Amino acid sequence: MTVRRLLQLVGGCFVLGLGVTLLLTPALGSDGFSSLVNGISLATGMPFVVANLLVSVVFVALAWVRGLRPGVGTVVQIAIVGSTVSALLPLLEEPEAWWTRTLMLVIAFPVLAVGIALYLGSHLGAGPAEAAALAWDPPVPFAWSYSIVQGGGALVGWQLGAAIGPGTLAVIFLLGPVVALAGRLLRLDVHQTS
Repeated sequence: MTVRRLLQLVGGCFVLGLGVTLLLTPALGSDGFSSLVNGISLATGMPFVVANLLVSVVFVALAWVRGLRPGVGTVVQIAIVGSTVSALLPLLEEPEAWWTRTLMLVIAFPVLAVGIALYLGSHLGAGPAEAAALAWDPPVPFAWSYSIVQGGGALVGWQLGAAIGPGTLAVIFLLGPVVALAGRLLRLDVHQTS
């Protein structure tokens, strides 16, 4: 593990945390993974942090069964992204105007994509949602396996009582391809994390 790769991992996770904050602040729907965690939390009465830990362990374990081993990046991603969102979310207020909320959602996508591409490109391990998607690439390209993971999470979360919105749909249909594009533009291989 080189210092450059470690800095890229940590920096990418901070950028990803900023992107998640920008996604959540306009209250137009969260990503599918968070919708799943929230749905489980609502349906069982389990604290969100506990549900998040359980779902994360299950996703990482399923990816490991498919041959994608967790790494230091798996733990760093969960810790830094969660801490960044927890620190930044209280600093931003939900915009009142629809155009401002929509603009914030649009800005969130390149920030999310760059953060994910940077941290995956460090090849130090993937976080839960990305690991679950990468475990199926091949045969399903990451751009689409990520959409399947996010869509499945959103659908189950919604069935369990979590709210979804246009931001959720945008994550499902756009984020995987945008991450793949960001990886190409930054000349990073986001497909292999070991």
